[in-house]
Amino acid sequence: MAQLTDDCFAFGGKLMVIEEAVARIAERFPVIAGTESVPLGEADGRIAARDVFAEHALPPFANSAVDGYAVRHADLAPGAETVLPVTGRLPAGAAAAEAWPGGAIRIFTGAPMPSGADTVFMQEDVTRDGDRVALPPGLKPGANARPAGEDLERGALAIPAGRRLRPQDLALAAATGHARLDVRRRLKVALFSTGDELVEPGAGLRPGAIHDSNRVLLASLLSRLGCAVSDLGILRDDAATLPGHLARAAEGHDLILTSGGVSTGEEDHVKAAVEAIGRLVMWRLAVKPGRPVAAGLVAGTPFIGLPGNPVAVYVTLLFVVRPLLAALSGARHEPPQAFSVRSDFSYKKKQGRREFVRVTLAHGPDGLIAKKFPRDGAGVLTSLTGSDGLVELPDDALGVAPGDPLAFYPHASLW
Repeated sequence: MAQLTDDCFAFGGKLMVIEEAVARIAERFPVIAGTESVPLGEADGRIAARDVFAEHALPPFANSAVDGYAVRHADLAPGAETVLPVTGRLPAGAAAAEAWPGGAIRIFTGAPMPSGADTVFMQEDVTRDGDRVALPPGLKPGANARPAGEDLERGALAIPAGRRLRPQDLALAAATGHARLDVRRRLKVALFSTGDELVEPGAGLRPGAIHDSNRVLLASLLSRLGCAVSDLGILRDDAATLPGHLARAAEGHDLILTSGGVSTGEEDHVKAAVEAIGRLVMWRLAVKPGRPVAAGLVAGTPFIGLPGNPVAVYVTLLFVVRPLLAALSGARHEPPQAFSVRSDFSYKKKQGRREFVRVTLAHGPDGLIAKKFPRDGAGVLTSLTGSDGLVELPDDALGVAPGDPLAFYPHASLW
């Protein structure tokens, strides 16, 4: 069971910065148990449960990097053209041949280097006349020849434990002799939306109702992050029934994730429901959009409550929940990489609060510039679909002026 016993998350006290909140919660969230062996074709996006080592050297034998002619560099005339007889032919997949002194072997990309040969001339750089080939001067010893183990030596670490496996990792595993990999089981997330105003997408809207978009947004993002999502629907704003719903969700899940109901309104009952059957240990972050974020335990299962506005849900899922998912999954969290752009707008903010502003990019005279999306409310979904990404304004900043450098995160880099 996770132990969240630190009272440093004082309700109503100073707002906590993202990094501090994530670090303190991650220390207390337990890594899920259980691993499985899966074929490479099913391992994309999974978390490597163990270090993966090269079963053999990569490449396993010295080979040619090009189509051409393999020679012994010692047979070449210094500073002059050399004409050698063609003494053999080596296609890829053939057994290595022996290089005769004073001869050249026709060789193809990936074919094993002939014994004694150390250099390959590209076919487009030579002139062949019958069974003889003219080789130009100037090629260095070892050119166009790949030694055995150039990429990895046998037994070298190919993939570290904790990495979220990517297509290139799977290719490396295959190239070093692995057909299957041990991965951690998928994180099981129970997902709710809360609110009397919500109805299912596609249902008719009664007066005062809106369609639930948060659950769709969260389920899609969680799936992209490798989680197994249980969509448990919409919870009504009912203080009497919420504790029971949360307690049942704790059974068989590694994390409970909700949206809405964690602010300070009279109909925000999720915070009280968690405290009634478990313990709430974090509430309110110094972030905009997304200040009301709660974390705690329900029957021993980690719980995270996100705000109700969809843009706040998006921001807090990707910058707060994502590293916590990594902690639970035993993954090495790799923060998204931002790149620098120049501001094309003015903007004021409060000091001591991290802000994420939706922007579109354009080409300026000195590189890319960021234009602020014209509508920035936390409920404006088109600010996500109509923008290129987010710029991050640091906690201590007071605002932005045109020309200021900004850290930009493309949407696609965040998941």
